Amino acid sequence: MTAFLGEIIGTMILIVIGGGVVAGANLKKTFSNNGGWVVITIAWGLAVVMGAFAVGNISGAHLNLAVTIAFAISGAFPWHQVPGYILAQVIGGLLGAVIVYLHYLPHWAATEDPSAKLAVFSTSPAIPHTFSNLLSEAIGTFILVLGLLFIGANKFAEGLNPISVGLLIVAIGMSLGGTTGYAINPARDLGPRIAHFILPIAGKGKSNWGYAWIPIIGPVMGASLAAVIYPFIYNGVMIASFWIVIAADIIILAAAFFASNNRSRMIVKKAA
Repeated sequence: MTAFLGEIIGTMILIVIGGGVVAGANLKKTFSNNGGWVVITIAWGLAVVMGAFAVGNISGAHLNLAVTIAFAISGAFPWHQVPGYILAQVIGGLLGAVIVYLHYLPHWAATEDPSAKLAVFSTSPAIPHTFSNLLSEAIGTFILVLGLLFIGANKFAEGLNPISVGLLIVAIGMSLGGTTGYAINPARDLGPRIAHFILPIAGKGKSNWGYAWIPIIGPVMGASLAAVIYPFIYNGVMIASFWIVIAADIIILAAAFFASNNRSRMIVKKAA
């Protein structure tokens, strides 16, 4: 099996289990309806564990566009392989979402709320606020990648790495996921969102493409920052892209901050 196919299969497994638990909790007339946040976060952690065990020895089981970019920035992964990994992850996410759709086929029509259906495929903010939502995704992914680097530095735990990463995902979901649904993975959000857009889901509503850039850009920002911060703090090494990443993150956050403020002013004016 090639690394490209490995990333497809691993990401597909991730979404089948992760998206599947959200479908079970959100869609009507399932035995697991209203399963709750704890059930969802635990299943997402296990989804990562299963994906990692499935293809870890084939592709390294990145299963996450932001992780792939972070590893490339840090020098641990060749840049020429990045586009292929990203494509494989998005394809895997789309395929996994299609499988979830087919598995719960009669339950879409039984569920009236379009937002509950969209949540099976992609994330959305609890409170829409561009700056805060972007910052939440960046922070969550920063902790994810920093945690991956911590885990990788502990050689004694190598055989348990997938389980350790799964527990990290659970912890992030429980502690930081309540604001935006913790995509912390552009492929996890983009692939299934595309599936939501193209699939004939009964009463599905819109795919919320206006928000879709946040779970893409936010995770890349956070992952990139972790990739340059980790070697600087723990090894005293400032990699070549250190200031580029810092500057890019500041510029993007500043733009989001001003956009959020302008939008708030417009809402206030309309209300007046």
